[in-house]
Amino acid sequence: MTQRSPFRYFKTSPEIIRLAVMLYVRFPLSLRNVEDLLHERAIDVSHETVRFWWHRFGPLFAAEIRRKRASAMRSGPQWKWHLDEVFVKINGRTHYLWRAVDHEGEVLEAVVTKTRDRKAALKFLRKLMRRFGRPEQIVTDRLRSYGAALRELGAGARQHSARHANNRAKNSHLPFRRRERAMLRFRRMKTLQLFAAVHTSVSNHFNQDRSLNRRQHFKDNRTAALAEWRQLGAA
Repeated sequence: MTQRSPFRYFKTSPEIIRLAVMLYVRFPLSLRNVEDLLHERAIDVSHETVRFWWHRFGPLFAAEIRRKRASAMRSGPQWKWHLDEVFVKINGRTHYLWRAVDHEGEVLEAVVTKTRDRKAALKFLRKLMRRFGRPEQIVTDRLRSYGAALRELGAGARQHSARHANNRAKNSHLPFRRRERAMLRFRRMKTLQLFAAVHTSVSNHFNQDRSLNRRQHFKDNRTAALAEWRQLGAA
């Protein structure tokens, strides 16, 4: 059975929709910034249309990226994870965004919770291990919730905490912080979870480790990533 195109009821071309979603999710731009950039390319759409497109197609594109990368990530050696959490304000109330990064800097999972106690850490770790299995080592900060949750999962011996050992996870929060400022913070926990999941997948897709590769190798990988993006959602 032929898969039906997700763009079938839209008059706008899939190329324009993919471009708008990529600009909004990948770069620290507001909806009106994306509207202005598209206008410079003779594409007349409102910022509310861009909002609708990213809500409709962002999760779809992110899920397709995750499916293509999941098998390779599961088959590779999961020998070290870096876990960390950051404070996020939603309507004046503090929430917590938990993030897991592997030894190569690939973001594995992002989960939003209202607390950062043992129960919240357990929810995060169970979701992570259900998808990727168990690594040989789990690097965390000294938050006691990690230790309590890992002991309950029978992985307490795998935890490692040391000064500066978790910088990889802390650095992975920086692109999200730039996006958070551009969006003038979040208003609902559900919206934060949705955006964090989509932003994580898109960042993984376009992350080419520019500083670690030769220029030509970086350019080839960037071109391949963009070409793959232009095929997302194709029937």
